[in-house]
Amino acid sequence: MGDNKNMIIAIAIAIGVMFIYQFLVLEPAARRQRAELEAQQAEIAATGGVDTTVSEVAVDRDTALASETRIEIDAPSVAGSFSLTGTRFDDLRLLRHRTTIEDDSPVVLLNPRGSEHAYFADDGWAAGANGPRDVPGATTTWTLAEGNRLTPDTPVVLEYAGSDGLTFRRRIEIDENYMFTVTDTVTNTGSAAATLSRYGRVRQLGEPPDLSNFFILHEGPIAMVGGSLTDRKYDNVDADDPVERDGVGGWVGITGKYWMTAVIPDQSVEFEATIQRIERQGDDVFQTSYQTQPLELAPGETTTSQSRVFAGAKRADVLQAYEEDLGIQRFDMAIDWGMFWFLTRPYFWLLHTLAGVFGGAYGFGFAILAVTVLVKLLFFPIANRAYVSMAKMKNLQPKMTEIRERHADDKQKQQQEIIALYQREKVNPLAGCLPILLQIPVFYALYKTIFVTLELRHQPFPGWIQDLSAPDPTNMWNLFGALPFDPSGWPVLGGFLAIGAWPLIMGVTMWAQQALNPPPPDKMQARIFAFMPIMFTIILAPFAAGLVIYWAWNNFLSVLQQYIIMRRQGVETQFDKLVKRLTGGAKESES
Repeated sequence: MGDNKNMIIAIAIAIGVMFIYQFLVLEPAARRQRAELEAQQAEIAATGGVDTTVSEVAVDRDTALASETRIEIDAPSVAGSFSLTGTRFDDLRLLRHRTTIEDDSPVVLLNPRGSEHAYFADDGWAAGANGPRDVPGATTTWTLAEGNRLTPDTPVVLEYAGSDGLTFRRRIEIDENYMFTVTDTVTNTGSAAATLSRYGRVRQLGEPPDLSNFFILHEGPIAMVGGSLTDRKYDNVDADDPVERDGVGGWVGITGKYWMTAVIPDQSVEFEATIQRIERQGDDVFQTSYQTQPLELAPGETTTSQSRVFAGAKRADVLQAYEEDLGIQRFDMAIDWGMFWFLTRPYFWLLHTLAGVFGGAYGFGFAILAVTVLVKLLFFPIANRAYVSMAKMKNLQPKMTEIRERHADDKQKQQQEIIALYQREKVNPLAGCLPILLQIPVFYALYKTIFVTLELRHQPFPGWIQDLSAPDPTNMWNLFGALPFDPSGWPVLGGFLAIGAWPLIMGVTMWAQQALNPPPPDKMQARIFAFMPIMFTIILAPFAAGLVIYWAWNNFLSVLQQYIIMRRQGVETQFDKLVKRLTGGAKESES
């Protein structure tokens, strides 16, 4: 009886302790966890699967990196680390691309949360309306299960066990280039069905410091959904009107001129993509995200879900390989080929192919020259007829002058007589415009190719050009470096009048070509045309050196072609007159 009484007392005390512990410890902890999860889910619902919290006070990059547990990333193309909190990819350097010509350090692409210019991608799960509540999201800290260093040969495995009975096992892999593959195995060990969705996001704090902000180039949020591309420049993202698209297949991200970070869902599932601006004190946050359609996981059931994160350089061959090998829908559209892609893409292919043929350090420079010659040969018959017609017009200048003098007071009669003269001599006065019109699509294609494609970045040209994608670094105001001062800091001489050697060469070739053309009959038009080489020299001076070299080389070939045709037509050009004056002056001095 005493033993039974002691047993009853012990059980009562144990039950009492359990109730007290439940009331004073477990219940408050559970309430706090539920409140945190509810707040997180509310944020996820409001932002398409992500949290919106951002540190208000930026810290330096090293401090931000040290504040969380991290796994090292070591691959041939990238190095850095990712955080176990939210599986956040936020520390990445591009090993195959240097920051500038002068700075050999690798390009820094991703920056951790809490730092200045934070830029990162992460991947997680959002719960459905009926639960579960404890799923790994943006603030969840995963447990390292296997591996301690992510390389192409050594994946990393993480685990998370939710309080609602869901267990998550995450395998992260990286390839030789820029693609992370995140494979999740989710098991429902609970007693109730679970509804959940997968999400991914890319977040940029403020506009990037290296923003080009150029009209011909897209930089900012981008989304490919169901075969349709949607993009927004930073200043066109409305905080009160997020852009939403849904479909099957695609990706979302934030792109710069040469680099991009994108999150890529399973290409066979339907998802909703969101582009938004989140307003906050200081810099606003720009964000692209996707969230898949909810899936239901029955008790005891296991499912596998795969997503990807791309963080790297927008090399055309790499993007096309991902599109073909991984089935990522229209992934090479991350490069801004423009609305005239049917011109820019073939031109890029030809340029890239010829660069491979030439090889060496100057492959792309020689390819630009070669493509110009090929285009000239393609349009040679048309341009030839145009130049023949222009040569005939130049021969008709004395007769046209006579008509104008004879009918000086009757403009209508002048026009009738000149048109009749054109018809008799079979001359087309508009023929001179044809070679210029033919150059426009080629010029656009080359301009776009040089400006937006990574392949021409830091590619040299014989001489002083070390980067075909950047302006000529010389300046005529210090005699191209001969004088011991730097005019780059001067408002005008280092600004819109900063003219390098290649722009000057281009201006001279343009003047030479213009000198071969028949002069306009109107004196005001003649003055305007005489000023055009100077105007174009100033306009093209800040353009990429590769474009200016193309224009100068194209002008030189046109001058050569036009001069030969005019000599065959018996036309004395301005060059001939100049040579005659110089040689005549030399002979007089000898006598």
